[in-house]
Amino acid sequence: MSATIRPSTLAPFRIRNYRFQWPSDLLTSWAFEVETLVLGWYILVETGSVLLLTVLASLQFVGTLVAPVFGMIGDRIGHRDLLVMMRLAYTALSSIIMVLALTGHLTPLTVMIIVTITGLIRPSDLGVRGALLADIMPPEQLVGAISVARTTQDSARIVGALTGAGLFAALGIGYVYVAIVCLYIAAALLMLCLSRPERTIVTTELPANSHAISRLVGDLKEGIVYAWSGPGMRAALCVAFLANLTAFPLTNGLMPYVARDIFHTDQTGLGYLSASFAVGSLIGSITLSVVSGVRIARLLIIATIAWYAMLLVFVEIRTMPVAMACLVLTGIAQSMSMIAAAVILMKAASAHLRGRVMGVRMMVIYGLPIGLLAAGSLIDVIGFSATGSLYAISGILAMLAIAIRWRADLWPIHAPANAR
Repeated sequence: MSATIRPSTLAPFRIRNYRFQWPSDLLTSWAFEVETLVLGWYILVETGSVLLLTVLASLQFVGTLVAPVFGMIGDRIGHRDLLVMMRLAYTALSSIIMVLALTGHLTPLTVMIIVTITGLIRPSDLGVRGALLADIMPPEQLVGAISVARTTQDSARIVGALTGAGLFAALGIGYVYVAIVCLYIAAALLMLCLSRPERTIVTTELPANSHAISRLVGDLKEGIVYAWSGPGMRAALCVAFLANLTAFPLTNGLMPYVARDIFHTDQTGLGYLSASFAVGSLIGSITLSVVSGVRIARLLIIATIAWYAMLLVFVEIRTMPVAMACLVLTGIAQSMSMIAAAVILMKAASAHLRGRVMGVRMMVIYGLPIGLLAAGSLIDVIGFSATGSLYAISGILAMLAIAIRWRADLWPIHAPANAR
């Protein structure tokens, strides 16, 4: 690595708190990905139903509608403390699955119930960690820090896809969950090592009087209205909702079905497919962490359209090596698109409202369970290729509409969202 590249890539690690947050987020993301892959394969094998597979994937995101509440709580009690509590909750819930699996009492219904509870908390994790990142990083390092932070998710998908599938096939779900519990415990301990960031604007504690509910509702409304106030933020939120509705279902929740029914492979093949997408994502994240002067809003438009174009190709492929190569390219475009959306939101948000803004960002993930459930039904009727093509073409058209609607805020070089 050249001397000109190294500082821009490693600069965020000069911040002490980042040196603890990054590995904590990394271990949490690893655990998330292993859980998602293992439970998806477990439900598909035990029930044989693609519809139940999409239901399981959807349940993981039921908490997106309450994500702004988590953001508001984080703004008040501190994003670091909230993340500690959330990761201890993951530990407790995954411990229940571990015990049930090791004792032979695990059932699909039990998995669905626990995933529903986890799904109330987990969707807010990315938003809260993003708000904490903005608290601890200088503004001039935010793009690089977000890009490097994104590698925690991308590398997690690689590790989760390869090791999770292999361990599941060799040891069974119970012993895989022993490792998952250990990851969550380590992540919580690392988060406890962070110093509490200084509060730029001091807010009052959570209200405890007769006006508590109205105060909380007022704060929540303030965050939602604020997140929708700026044209750049509105466009970023629309793209995030669109991607979750029509792009992520094809490469996230449906991947076990694609592996088994389209490519006729097992857990190992599923791991290869998931890892290919993650490798592309990692390449995209690293690229943005070392490249400076990118026009972020323009990148949002171009990368999102490229993402859908690659999905349109992927749904027609029936050869594993070609599909894996296509998924790498898809992952690159996806990573650049989602990083661009996050940077636009973080740069535009005021410090005391970042948690709520990222909570609204997580709320639009609710498009994913809607898209998954619709895809599960459509696949039974018109097949995977037709469903995937419909999603990809709809995504391209909608993205073009967003780009045209907010052209003045997204395309000109002098637009605030394109500021370097």
